[in-house]
Amino acid sequence: MSGFRTILFDVDGTLIHSQPGIIHTMEYTFRTMGVDPAGIDLNQYLGPPLRKSFSNHFDTVEKVEEAVELYRRQYAQVGQHECTLFPGCKELLQELYTAGYTLCTATCKPVSVVTPILEELGIRPYFTVVGGASIDQSVDNKTAVIRLVLDQLDSREGVLMVGDRRDDMEGARNCGLPALGALYGYASPGELEPYHPVAFANSCREVLDYIISAN
Repeated sequence: MSGFRTILFDVDGTLIHSQPGIIHTMEYTFRTMGVDPAGIDLNQYLGPPLRKSFSNHFDTVEKVEEAVELYRRQYAQVGQHECTLFPGCKELLQELYTAGYTLCTATCKPVSVVTPILEELGIRPYFTVVGGASIDQSVDNKTAVIRLVLDQLDSREGVLMVGDRRDDMEGARNCGLPALGALYGYASPGELEPYHPVAFANSCREVLDYIISAN
């Protein structure tokens, strides 16, 4: 196999439609912290690290950490069960897995959070490495997550990052990787174009078609 051999997938907005659970949990967190979420564009927080998102609204480290803890407790109880696979996601992973690609996640969800979601949705077995953020701040952005995943691979050649937000594109660029932009995810119009991904995909099927055709 030439070309790409290892595929790193963002999770939210790329493999799973997690918007309902994230938005509901954000709303709960802001209300509990005394902030009215009605005037906040919560869609901008679909994907980026929690601490980065909450720091836009709380001006102390203590308040940010309190918001993160509230969010994580509520998400574990309710939000994570509001996720569904994007159409064609399972077929995408199955075909790549069967064809011999190494599949990994590279998400800003902590590993302990994303793993049960992958298991609940039936796609955990496809991934050689479940790469995610840490609960603390030691691995708390997409660049750090990608580097952590790369450190666990036998080779860094032929690696492609697939994601739907600017954090995915920036992380890939910072790690010297090509990226594919998933336009069916949560990016705002024009968000990904400045990063010049190798391709755009409007569906999981188009992600699969590009990866196969690149080889």
